Amino acid sequence: MKNKFLFFVALFLLPICMFGKIALPSVFSDNMVLQQNSQVAIWGWSDPGETVKIIASWNTNDTIKVKANNSSGWTTSLKTIGAGGPYSIQILGSSKVQLSNVMLGEVWICSGQSNMEMSVNWKLINGEEDAAKANNPNIRIFHIQKIGADVPQQNCNATWTVCSPETMRATSAVGYFFGRELQQKLNVPVGLIVSAWGGTPVEVWIEKSRIEKNELLNKSKMTEKYDWWPNSPGTTYNSMIAPIVPYGIAGAIWYQGEANRSNYKVYALMKKTLIENWRADFKKDFPFYFVQIAPFAYGIDSKAELVREQQELVTKTVPKTGMVVVSDLVDNVKDIHPKNKFDVGKRLAGYALTETYHLNVGEYKSPFYDSMKIEKDKVRVSFSNASAGLKCTGKTPVKFMIAGDDKKFVDATAKIEGSTVVVSSKLIKTPVAVRFCFDDTSMPDVFSMAGLPMAPFRTDNW
Repeated sequence: MKNKFLFFVALFLLPICMFGKIALPSVFSDNMVLQQNSQVAIWGWSDPGETVKIIASWNTNDTIKVKANNSSGWTTSLKTIGAGGPYSIQILGSSKVQLSNVMLGEVWICSGQSNMEMSVNWKLINGEEDAAKANNPNIRIFHIQKIGADVPQQNCNATWTVCSPETMRATSAVGYFFGRELQQKLNVPVGLIVSAWGGTPVEVWIEKSRIEKNELLNKSKMTEKYDWWPNSPGTTYNSMIAPIVPYGIAGAIWYQGEANRSNYKVYALMKKTLIENWRADFKKDFPFYFVQIAPFAYGIDSKAELVREQQELVTKTVPKTGMVVVSDLVDNVKDIHPKNKFDVGKRLAGYALTETYHLNVGEYKSPFYDSMKIEKDKVRVSFSNASAGLKCTGKTPVKFMIAGDDKKFVDATAKIEGSTVVVSSKLIKTPVAVRFCFDDTSMPDVFSMAGLPMAPFRTDNW
């Protein structure tokens, strides 16, 4: 597959060498969205030494000139104005390329593994109803084909399409629902760059050299070999991220983690490395919002709860990140692909609308463990993002566990008191630690007053 891809890239670039025609990477095409109010990168190929002129219809008085290097490549930047369109862009040299139906708006990368890749064709809840209503010229989709490569590529197999029932069905449902929420609330065009591959560990989305230069990451990288998805560092980064670098973006959303259960101890560091890698590539300290993996019956000693803990650690160690909790959105714990993707996208959009675009859309953060205080034979647990209080789906919470010095957890009696929960057990006279939904499959029974689920947690480090 890799050789086939390299052949097509070579075939694509062949006219540049033979006929001197201007060529652009596929991320520049009709129907694209460029990041508004920015200096966006634009690049391509033409005759070595040729001067290329770029004229955008939103400012025809500002002609950009750039000279191709001796390898035929050229790169420059284009100043964009506020959201709007459609516009056109002319690229002139010994030949001419015109890009039409170009919009200026907000551009987001949607990446990860299968829960990001999932489309409504996976029989999602209300998927067909949403697809039927997906005619929206203000949403554009650039869906990158799943192809791996051993070295960074200059191009990828994708093109910008206007959102329609057909194109929506063929792309990320999480990405679409996220983008639709942004488009409706911001009233601007939204471009979605979808780059996701089911089953992939986080390290394949990171530049290989960044893994190899870090002794801990290199030692802890995935060693399992599979024929049906890539698992070597950099494999999908090379073919599904590098070809769009440094396209102008607003931020990224991410849904991945299930594949890293075997090397969970370095997951937070891996994720930090990925975010730093992409931010350096795109020359922007952009926001990065992601989804905590959902409950699923993996089997014995799966370590899924420890991956979730590592995911939360990312929010505490990497600036401008945020994590949505989706442990309440599972219809079947024996299905690793929950069918409710609408609320996942909406929760991600809540982060972006609030923290990136500074809109007041209400509560958007789940309650997270903050601190604990031992009160005789009870433990009072306090939570962030719960200023209005907490509520339970039953009479009292039943998902808390408590332990003493022997580290043996038992079911706890729990009582909500404002934004705290008081936990105890007749079996534990001197409590030491508390856990909540800290396993593979538990779904929460405690929520914020806004209806967002409490994140799973443990107070111990056993």
